Amino acid sequence: MLKIDYSLKPEDLIPKLRKFWELSGKKILLIEKEYDSEEGSPVFTINGKYTSRGWTDWTQGFEFGSAILQFDATDDHRFLELGRGKIVKNMAGHVSHTGVHDHGFNNVSTYGNLLRLIREGKIPFNPWEASFYELALKISGAIQASRWTGIQEGGFIYSFNGPHSLFIDTIRSCRILALSHSLGHYLLGEQDEPVSLLGRLLDHLRTTAKYSVYYGNGRDIYDIPGRIAHECIFNIISGDFRCPNTQQGYSPFSTWTRGLSWAILGFTEELEYLTELPDDELNLFGGRKEIESVLLKAAKVVAEFYIEHTPVDGIPYWDTRAPDLNKIGDYLNHPANPFNEFEPVDSSAAAIAAQGLLRLGHCLADSKNDMAERYRQAGITVLNTLLDEPYLSTGPQHHGLLLHTVYHRPNNWDHTPDGSRIPNGESGMWGDYHLREVALYLQKMLNKEQYYAFYNCLL
Repeated sequence: MLKIDYSLKPEDLIPKLRKFWELSGKKILLIEKEYDSEEGSPVFTINGKYTSRGWTDWTQGFEFGSAILQFDATDDHRFLELGRGKIVKNMAGHVSHTGVHDHGFNNVSTYGNLLRLIREGKIPFNPWEASFYELALKISGAIQASRWTGIQEGGFIYSFNGPHSLFIDTIRSCRILALSHSLGHYLLGEQDEPVSLLGRLLDHLRTTAKYSVYYGNGRDIYDIPGRIAHECIFNIISGDFRCPNTQQGYSPFSTWTRGLSWAILGFTEELEYLTELPDDELNLFGGRKEIESVLLKAAKVVAEFYIEHTPVDGIPYWDTRAPDLNKIGDYLNHPANPFNEFEPVDSSAAAIAAQGLLRLGHCLADSKNDMAERYRQAGITVLNTLLDEPYLSTGPQHHGLLLHTVYHRPNNWDHTPDGSRIPNGESGMWGDYHLREVALYLQKMLNKEQYYAFYNCLL
């Protein structure tokens, strides 16, 4: 169980943040120097060098978005020019990509971050540049929303596995629908029928909360409150839910921890976004009280599960029921050991969860909820662990920033170094990006800057 450090203050992490951004900049420049972009988007490292891995091209936005975050944190214009140039040159295909559920990952991390910097006044306002980013976000949101499966109550954006498949990951990618809607866009269907992007966003959130998250209601014998199903399978003819499934976890009845982290962060960010919408808009889809109660219930239950089923330092193993965890011993009451002989940790899950926990604490603080401090301090505790070795990558020749991430354990895609029985010591582009993102979140809070939210690009 995560041992929350209530004595740890955000200010205590300032020295680590300074070191972090120095390392982060060096890693970005090293990748730019050594990685062959002709190989495709960098996905994860092998022996410390980024390599590509075909499945879907979901990490390029994290690569270029990292440079934009680096500029935001340090005001070093080299990274702005690097990131902006790469985005303009390479990201158009991701805007019009009809075959994936990853639009929010790729396009909010790039076009969204650039537009946010314009709206926040961190880069000069140019009306044509801002319009370019807005158009990319509008189109991306509509295309994401077009991947739609209707069910008996609502529907969902389906994964790359097909119309029967709901992924927990998509909960955070759905930010793109929020931005597209608030920029005044909508999806035009057959015979020019307009489709509300807000409506589809809210339906997807409700469906995910209902089917992808467990609440201890006896749905099956593995119904532990806060568990998540990586994938939910539906009969697309009848619209009925059929069963849980997984792609990257151990089983449909265990919890893949990165999916759990996507849920913590995704539900919480959408809760934050809803505060920006007028009641009149939400009344069309059930009303603020009903919508927020669904999202808050889901966010809190998955956050509690993370806290209860993660080792004391806040770094989870890749699945809470991975088959050889029992061989590690009393693993929940000791710091995670990325060098053990039996099951790998996934530090990228921790980086995503840390931000979700911090944001959930902020959401609840606004309502004077007594759980706010619990989640805020849990997030700081996890981040404090990640900003130090053995998770922070200090080796000057290693491309990665966050060590000990896991991509796809069942498919055996992750590199196992010589002398080890499990993957360790490597990085993933999504992990590096999300560690930068949560570090930036904390830094902005410490500097008393404007609250860092994806929808700041709407200002």
